[in-house]
Amino acid sequence: MAKSLIVLLGPTAVGKTSLTLRLAEYFDCPILNADSRQLYRDIPIITAAPTAQECARVPHHFVGTLGLQDYYSAARYEEEVMAWLTAYFEQSDVALLSGGSMMYIDAVCNGIDELPTVDVETRSHLQQRLVNEGLDALAEELRLLDPDYYATCDIRNPKRVVHALEICYMSGTTYSSLRVKTQKSRPFQIIKIGLQREREELFGRINQRVSDMIELGALEEVRRVQPYRNENSLNTVGIKELLKVIDGEWELNFALERLRKNTRVYAKKQMTWFKKDESIRWFHPDEWQQILAYIQEQRTLSIEH
Repeated sequence: MAKSLIVLLGPTAVGKTSLTLRLAEYFDCPILNADSRQLYRDIPIITAAPTAQECARVPHHFVGTLGLQDYYSAARYEEEVMAWLTAYFEQSDVALLSGGSMMYIDAVCNGIDELPTVDVETRSHLQQRLVNEGLDALAEELRLLDPDYYATCDIRNPKRVVHALEICYMSGTTYSSLRVKTQKSRPFQIIKIGLQREREELFGRINQRVSDMIELGALEEVRRVQPYRNENSLNTVGIKELLKVIDGEWELNFALERLRKNTRVYAKKQMTWFKKDESIRWFHPDEWQQILAYIQEQRTLSIEH
């Protein structure tokens, strides 16, 4: 049989979890997480990580494997997932990757450009400069060192700015010149399933998810991890808004409205990214039979060719 990686993707709260579990049970395969924040321990409520019951139903990998202070990247994710898949496909035919982190999914499906390894000294130096000088100063340096990347980079995202400067420092050239986007071939078939809902339906689910998170104890979870608030692992929607409550800057209801709004904005960004990929076949999460038929059809075509 053909070796197939089924990639189930879509915006936050669209309904990936329940369908992923169902597909994993149908194909008798484990689930590989492709949500960059679910890799971290200690924030399962905020990241909507799989529960103990869900992990008991189906084995999950790349969930809760990192401490909040651990450095991680899409390049390292690609390397570790590819190593896992290589070993797995020696014995099995179908694997399932599920999540909404665009760069992590892209890393596994298409590969990431070879970039120089950043040493500890350079990373520490730039992190200290970020604390001492602020993001604006580093963004201005990036503009001078690599104007092409600066023009496309989200300069309000410290991780993006610092990483680009790290590569400039380590390589002696521009980050943009090293991002050639050469697609790597993979020794297995990739079947991409995209989940989508009508805008109002999706936004309603996002709003409800925020309410559910608070009932589950999200505020207490953020209070526990606030000593690590400057770590990149906590630079995410949900934590930033609730830290404002803990700091006494915002009332809880105001923070929750902001959280709902920011999550909706993120969902739209996810869809904008995913819609550029013409290899994704889109379904409503309830279209189980159609999804299954499409996967079987693609696997059959792969065997025939």
